[in-house]
Amino acid sequence: MIHQHKYDANGKQLCCTLEEKINAKTDKSSGCCPVEDKSIHADDDGHDHDHGHDADQSTFKMFLPAIISFILLIIGIGFDNYFQQNWFTGYVRLGWYIAAYLPVGLPVLKEAFESITKGEVFSEFLLMSIATVGAFAIGEYPEGVAVMLFYTIGEVFQTLAVSRAKSNIKSLLDQRPDEVNIIKDNVVQTVKAADVAIGAVIQLKSGEKLGLDGELLSDTASFNTAALTGESKPDTKVKGDTVLAGMINGNTIAQVKVTTAYTDSKLSKILEMVQNATTQKAPTELFIRKFAKIYTPIVVFLAVGICFLPYFFVENYDFNDWLYRALVFLVISCPCALVISIPLGYFGGIGAASKNGILFKGSNFLDSIANIQNVVMDKTGTMTEGVFKVQDVVISDQFNKDEILKMVNALEGQSTHPVATAIHDHVGQIDPSIVLEKVEEISGHGLRAEVNGKELHVGNFKLMDKFGIQYDIDPNSIVYTLIAIAYDKKFAGYLTIADTIKEDAQLTVDRLKAMGVKTTMLSGDKSNVVQFVADKLGIVNAFGDLLPEDKVNKVNEIKAKNESVAFVGDGVNDAPVVALSTVGIAMGGLGSDATIETADVVIQDDRPSKIPMAINIGKQTRKIVWQNIILAFAVKAIVLILGAGGLATMWEAVFADVGVALLAILNAVRIQKMKF
Repeated sequence: MIHQHKYDANGKQLCCTLEEKINAKTDKSSGCCPVEDKSIHADDDGHDHDHGHDADQSTFKMFLPAIISFILLIIGIGFDNYFQQNWFTGYVRLGWYIAAYLPVGLPVLKEAFESITKGEVFSEFLLMSIATVGAFAIGEYPEGVAVMLFYTIGEVFQTLAVSRAKSNIKSLLDQRPDEVNIIKDNVVQTVKAADVAIGAVIQLKSGEKLGLDGELLSDTASFNTAALTGESKPDTKVKGDTVLAGMINGNTIAQVKVTTAYTDSKLSKILEMVQNATTQKAPTELFIRKFAKIYTPIVVFLAVGICFLPYFFVENYDFNDWLYRALVFLVISCPCALVISIPLGYFGGIGAASKNGILFKGSNFLDSIANIQNVVMDKTGTMTEGVFKVQDVVISDQFNKDEILKMVNALEGQSTHPVATAIHDHVGQIDPSIVLEKVEEISGHGLRAEVNGKELHVGNFKLMDKFGIQYDIDPNSIVYTLIAIAYDKKFAGYLTIADTIKEDAQLTVDRLKAMGVKTTMLSGDKSNVVQFVADKLGIVNAFGDLLPEDKVNKVNEIKAKNESVAFVGDGVNDAPVVALSTVGIAMGGLGSDATIETADVVIQDDRPSKIPMAINIGKQTRKIVWQNIILAFAVKAIVLILGAGGLATMWEAVFADVGVALLAILNAVRIQKMKF
C-alpha cells in the first residue's frame, strides 16, 4: 500500500516527522503506554506501573550503540596517530571505521530510506547520510563516524529530555489505581480498573483511592481531594453526589456506582489533554517547521553547487577537495538544532508547568501567557478558600467569653449549616457538661435553647429583633456574616464569619504588580464584600453583584483597549468569560467540566500564586526558545561561510551541527530544573 501523509486543519504533517519519532521513542523508553493505550495493561497480571528498573535498562540500550561506536572510534584514532604499527591501513582501517560507523549510522540510513519512500525526501536523516557516506568516499573515515556518532548522541538526549517532561506530567496527573474492588453477586472481587463496566458498584475501604468517576450510593462519606484540587480539608458527600477518580475515601466504607468508563473519566481527559499539548503549536514553532521545509532542499542544492560549479570557474579544480567542502556545508546546515530544540523548549515548558501543578493545553498558550497585560480574577474559590471560618469574636466584658463560646458551640452542634461547622472548627470539641433544653430552630433566624435555666439565642440580628433584645452595633457597618449571641435576654456579643482569603493571594497580587500586570477582581458576591477583599489585597479595580454576562462585558471593555487578558475562574458560570479571554485559566481543575473544556490553562491545586508562576514559565520558555534560535543561526552562519571558503573542516561542521544541537537541547532542558 502507498503511504498517505496525514495533516491537521492547519496543514501540520501528523506522521513521518522527527518529532513523531522522538515521541514514539519516549513512550517506549519510559516503559509506560500512552494515555489511550493504558487499557493494554488489562491482561498483564501484577502490573503496577513501577518501571524504574526497566527505564534504566532502556536508557542504557539507547546509549549502547553510541558507546560501542565511540570506543571503536577512539581506538581507531589512536592507531592512526599515536600507536606505531604497520597493519592498520587499507581495507583493515576501512573495515574498522565501518564497524565503528554501523551501530550509529545504520538506523539513520534506514530512517533516510524510509523517509524517501514516504515522500519526505529532504530530511535531516538524508543530510546526515549523504555527509557521512561522502566522508567515507573521500577517505575521511574518522570524520564520517564522528558526525554520525554525535548526531546519535544528540537524538538520545532529545529523547531523554522529552521523556522526562512526559514523566513530570504523568506523575502529577495519573492518580488512578490500577485495581478496584467491585461487588458482584454480594461478593467483593478485585478487578482491573480498566475492565470495570458502567453501572458496576465499587466498594471503597477506609483510605482507599477511587479508580473511576461515579455516584455515591452510601448515605454519606468523607473524601480527601488533595491529590486533585489541593484542598486538604475533607469533602463530605451525600447519597447521589458525584465522586471522582483520584479521591481518597475517609474513615468509613463507601459504595460508589460507576457512571463513566475508565478512559473517559475527568482525570483521564485532563491527562490526555496535557500529553497531547504539543499538537497546539506556538507561532515560533510553526514558523521554524515551515522554514525547515524550504531551507533543507535549498541547502542540498547549494551543496551540489559547491561541489560542481567551481569546475567552471577555478583553475586546478580538485573534485575531492570541493566534495569535502560540500559535505562540510551539508553537515553544518542540518536544521536539527532548530527543528528539535525549539519544540523541546516548549515541551520542557509544559513539563515544568505540569511539575508545578499548572496544565497548559498547548505550547501556543505558553507564548500567549508570556504577553499578558491584565489578569482578571473571580473572588470566591479563586482568591478566597470558599470555606467559611470565624474571623472575630466580640463578647461583652460582663460575660465570660469562654463560657459563652462553649454554650454557642453546643447549640450550633444541633445544626448542619456551614456556619455551625465554622464555629465548631473555631471552638473545638463540644463540652459534654453543657445541657441544652427546649432547643428550637427558628427558620431564617437561628437557634434558641435554655441553658442553666436561662435563654440562649444564637443567629442573625433578625433573631435579636424578633425577641426584643437590644444591641449597640450597626450590622450594616460590618462586611462579614454576623452571628449575634444573647444570653439571659441580654446581648452578649457577636462572631464574624467569612470566606477566608487564601494565604498566597497577597503574594499573587504583589508578584503580578512586580511583573507590570494589571489586576481586576470580578464577582457575583456583594459589592462591599468584594471591595473589602480587593482593598485588603491591593487590587484597585473590583466589581461585585455581577452576573456572568456582566463579567463578559467587563472583559470586553479591557480588550477594547487592545490589551491582552487572562481570566481566572473556577465555576461553570465562568466558562463564557474564560472562552472570551486571551488566555483562560481554570482554578480548581476538577470543579467544572465546562470551565476545563474551555480553559487554556488548568491550575491543579487551587493556589492563585500559580498565576504569576504560569506567566513566568511562559516568559522563561520564550526566552530559552529565542536563545536557541539565535545560537543556531549565528553559529551556523559563521561556520557555513568558513566551510564554503574551505576554512572549516568536518570537525567544525560537527560542532556547528551536533554541538549546537546539544547546547540547544541542554538549554531547553534547563527550564525543567528552574525554580519558579
